[in-house]
Amino acid sequence: MNILENISLKAYNTFGIDKKAKYFSIAHNLEDLIALLKWAKSYEEKVLILGGGSNILLTQDLNCLVIKIEIMGITLLEETPDEVLIEVGAGVIWHDLVLYTIDQNWGGLENLSLIPGTVGASPMQNIGAYGVEIKEVFENLKAVDRNDFSVRKFESADCNFGYRESIFKHEFKNQFVICSVTFRLRKSPDFKITYGAIQQTLQEKGVNELSLKAISDAVISIRKSKLPDPKEIGNSGSFFKNPTIPNSEFEKLKENYPDIPGYKNEEGTKVPAAWLIEQAGWKGKRFGDVGVHQNQPLVLVNYGNGSGEDIVALSKKIQMSVFDKFQIELSPEVNFL
Repeated sequence: MNILENISLKAYNTFGIDKKAKYFSIAHNLEDLIALLKWAKSYEEKVLILGGGSNILLTQDLNCLVIKIEIMGITLLEETPDEVLIEVGAGVIWHDLVLYTIDQNWGGLENLSLIPGTVGASPMQNIGAYGVEIKEVFENLKAVDRNDFSVRKFESADCNFGYRESIFKHEFKNQFVICSVTFRLRKSPDFKITYGAIQQTLQEKGVNELSLKAISDAVISIRKSKLPDPKEIGNSGSFFKNPTIPNSEFEKLKENYPDIPGYKNEEGTKVPAAWLIEQAGWKGKRFGDVGVHQNQPLVLVNYGNGSGEDIVALSKKIQMSVFDKFQIELSPEVNFL
């Protein structure tokens, strides 16, 4: 157990914000994680769990122990003629897992290609893209209780999955640390190409025969065309959730904005936040070292020396502007720290 002091977190968050942690350590396995949690409890230090750093916005130095999860490994637990069950370490890079499953010809994750972050964060956010959410392939997860250091298994029904939501963001927030996630994947893929521009991209690429790799490549192409690489421009991907509004409100908006896109779901109509932000005039706007990306208005960026406080201020202005124009409230996906 190696605990460092007064460490910059700039390299550990995709916004590239230079804030420091009072203490910092890496958990390479379950034993490391439990030892670090016990150390923090014995010294009455708060703990922040860090995965890929793609869903946080640092606004201050952190007076706590930051534990970076690097628990690795992909284990085949069960195999039938139709399915496989795999357990994946929480520290595995999400996109690396997607590519691995495609190489094995296991279907279910291909639409989630190139999403930033680690496997451990995926059920917390119920990550989703292009018509697919984690809950559709999720089997269970193992997590350490921060209070008694026991390891508990959570089945899908235990997680209260919703749109970018789970029980770990509400009732169990800061109570458990995810150490592995188990997925059930298909040997006979169910291709999903109707959402977004996947079908169009496949046609443009001249793909006549569908495959997991073809769909993954299409998703990667779409994402790269819209989303900046965090290694080049600091960002956390989608900054805001796509809001769902009552169907009646959507129909009223459609009278004034005939081109407004919407997707029906169980709760009403989901409206793309990117469209709302662009219509409010924010796309491509830059304010010093922070701004709204020129190709994807859903992405707020740090051009170099921007601060977390600057990005928070910009996000609040966008929220107010969208509400004034459409009476729709935008909620951040990113966690402000």
